[in-house]
Amino acid sequence: MKISIVGAGIMGLGCAWALERLGHQVTVFDQGPIPNPLSTSHDEHRLIRHAYGGRLGYMRMVTDAYAIWDRLWADLGQTLYHETGMLVVGDSAGPWQQASSAALAAAGRPVQWLDRAALAERFPLLDADTVGEAFYLPSGGVLLADRIVEALARRLAERGVELRAGTKIQAVDPDRGWVTLDGGAVIGADAVVVAAGAWIARLVPELRHRVTPSRQVVAYIEPPAAHAAAWKSMPMLIDIEGVSGFYAVPPVAGTGLKFGDHRFSLTGDPDADRTAAAEEVAGLLADARQRLKDGQEYRVDRLKTCFYTVEPNERFIVEPIGVAGWAMSPCSGHGFKFGPLLGSAVAGAIDSGETGDLVEWAAGEQK
Repeated sequence: MKISIVGAGIMGLGCAWALERLGHQVTVFDQGPIPNPLSTSHDEHRLIRHAYGGRLGYMRMVTDAYAIWDRLWADLGQTLYHETGMLVVGDSAGPWQQASSAALAAAGRPVQWLDRAALAERFPLLDADTVGEAFYLPSGGVLLADRIVEALARRLAERGVELRAGTKIQAVDPDRGWVTLDGGAVIGADAVVVAAGAWIARLVPELRHRVTPSRQVVAYIEPPAAHAAAWKSMPMLIDIEGVSGFYAVPPVAGTGLKFGDHRFSLTGDPDADRTAAAEEVAGLLADARQRLKDGQEYRVDRLKTCFYTVEPNERFIVEPIGVAGWAMSPCSGHGFKFGPLLGSAVAGAIDSGETGDLVEWAAGEQK
């Protein structure tokens, strides 16, 4: 079959990768360059972790995602992943921590609970006196996001996938599998997949009341010189139930130390100015600094904006549209880790003509 994909982020490229391996003729369109620095997928890193609170469906999907990533590394000839482990801290052992711990234990992945003395000894970069409860999980790590997207696009081009950068799509006809380019030209195909990130609702009108573009700002941080070396061996740091809701990504494989916010802005226009202002991260930095020893000595190196597309319950929308179309909107801040897995699932449905329970599974409703 001939298949058009709109959007060259990790979802679109992951789907193209799976479809090409199934023998289909694939064209991927993106309104910007490929990789597109404005896409949700473009940044130095994204996290992958098994801890998911009580959301058992997504916790189980992480294991499947790791398996697909391994297949991708084999195809790319390089592993663009760095294992770090995961440290979760909070003012108390709140519902998310407790649910995560119980679910992980039931899945054969028990966490290691740390009291303040153990936390201070094992992770001296933290101010343990500010932490009520903490646990450590050896699994989990950093996906080198922009390197992955670049390598995957290059591999797809080598395998004959047509990548049409700088090609804005004006409209999608999911019944015919057609896309209309900005200049009016119509490109026909047997099926079309819309994986357009923060722009998806402009092309799939039925999603306009289901997803919201959300401007997010992350801060790349210069730690105090005395702590810089230690950060390179730190796990990812997650603080969901404390005063803040921030995460920290350690500087692995030549990347920077990054602080981000779990909270969604639910505002912004993805086509507007992407310049970030210091006040946009003031609260984030205040929250992070209080968890860190010598926290006030951490300085902002640079800021980056990114747009998520948020579903109210942070569920992924991966659904058939029309007779010959699929919509993929799995951003919500935790979609990158599942990109090749979800893309492979959609590719399988297109190839077989069977949807099965894909929609429910992608929404995290697996029991």
